[in-house]
Amino acid sequence: MRRPDASRRIGILALPGVQLLDVAGPLDVFAEANLQAGSLAYELKVIGTAPGPIASSSGMRLLPDSVLGEDSEKFDTLLIAGAPHFGQRLPEAKILDWLLHEAPRARRFGSVCSGALALAATGLLDGRRVTTHWSVADLLAERFPAVEVVVDALHVRDGPVRTAAGVTAGLDLALALVEEDLGQEIAKRVASQLVMFFKRPGGQLQFSRRGAANPAGRSSLQQIQRWVIAHPDEDASLATLADRAGLSPRHFARLFQQELGQTPATWVNTVRIEAARQMLEAGERPKQVAGACGFGDIDSFRRAFQRQLNVTPADYRRRFETREDKG
Repeated sequence: MRRPDASRRIGILALPGVQLLDVAGPLDVFAEANLQAGSLAYELKVIGTAPGPIASSSGMRLLPDSVLGEDSEKFDTLLIAGAPHFGQRLPEAKILDWLLHEAPRARRFGSVCSGALALAATGLLDGRRVTTHWSVADLLAERFPAVEVVVDALHVRDGPVRTAAGVTAGLDLALALVEEDLGQEIAKRVASQLVMFFKRPGGQLQFSRRGAANPAGRSSLQQIQRWVIAHPDEDASLATLADRAGLSPRHFARLFQQELGQTPATWVNTVRIEAARQMLEAGERPKQVAGACGFGDIDSFRRAFQRQLNVTPADYRRRFETREDKG
């Protein structure tokens, strides 16, 4: 394998407790790109925070190529991988200082999964559109209001910043970077070799279990929510819900928005889509699901489902089909 005049140095910062696939997935994409290109297009480095192996969230250990401050050569691309504990605590100051120094030197930088929380703590994501794993998207938006969080994206590009939703979405991001650097043909060959979508359909919310249907707010509103969850096929218009709560439609809508942060109609639609997902996963046909979940007809159901999850009900159902179902 020939070495090009200038390999692109890819650095992935792996903190203790890192999600192993957030590191190994992108690295495998870049390594396969080297094979498909027939040259060392990428020089791959894993950076640790201290000498010695890095314990991952699964218990497996990674041996880093270098530790913070050891390597003075700048990176072409610098990514910080996610770790399950990022929601509870952010990296210590020396890590944030290192990111502040190294990330702006790179041609592009970003994060995989909850690594966005650590990168946002540096201020480098302020004013940028980014994504992260659906389970910490609300936390990222709340903790760093200057960051624009794109909840449903698998990966997002904004100037020099590249962020991925997390775990397997790190492969999608790496493949997009390969396409940027080496062209579509090589990226397609990489995707084929790794048995992955070149452009994965839908966004990450098709995988999420956000608990949007959990009752919230004062007890009178929770009673209404429990009724809708138990009867997704029933009339859930504003007038009907307000009447069940013993309030005027205007007052009910204002109270609901105030306590749940969304309109009753938006919340009801989310509940119905979640109910529909469960039925589709169990093998029910879209036509039957539409009626059972309160949609007037199959076309309105299809539009609502695709608008929320970026995938059709039929395509979503096929992902859960068994061999017997297909037979």
